[in-house]
Amino acid sequence: MINKVQIKVRGYHLDIFQHVNNARYLEFLEEGRWAFFDDFGVGSDMMEQGIAWVVVNININFKKEASFGDVLEVQTAFSALGNRSISMQQNIINDKTQELVAEAQVTYVCFSQKLKAAIPLPEEYRIKVEQAIALSSQ
Repeated sequence: MINKVQIKVRGYHLDIFQHVNNARYLEFLEEGRWAFFDDFGVGSDMMEQGIAWVVVNININFKKEASFGDVLEVQTAFSALGNRSISMQQNIINDKTQELVAEAQVTYVCFSQKLKAAIPLPEEYRIKVEQAIALSSQ
């Protein structure tokens, strides 16, 4: 399963050099992950159980600059599954040129609000994540 969401670069995304500020890419990536989880469909179920995905690591490689008016496509997919963790690969592509603007690897843990600690991913979600990873690699 790969989710795609488009974001148009606005003036408030720019820095003094008139290209997208590096901190804004975190917001673009977050927008992509929210859209992914909306489509994945487990967010509210998990919250009702008192568990959530919590970001513990983000690595971003910046490849090309993006400028005012560019349309960027944020592509998001699960890439790895551990006992308590899930990794996602995210790519930001310039829609016009199809060039890779940035790529990121994001790691989550399954977090219990009650225990205030990472917990093993419940089996029903593990199965769903495994299916999504299989779909992305096809």
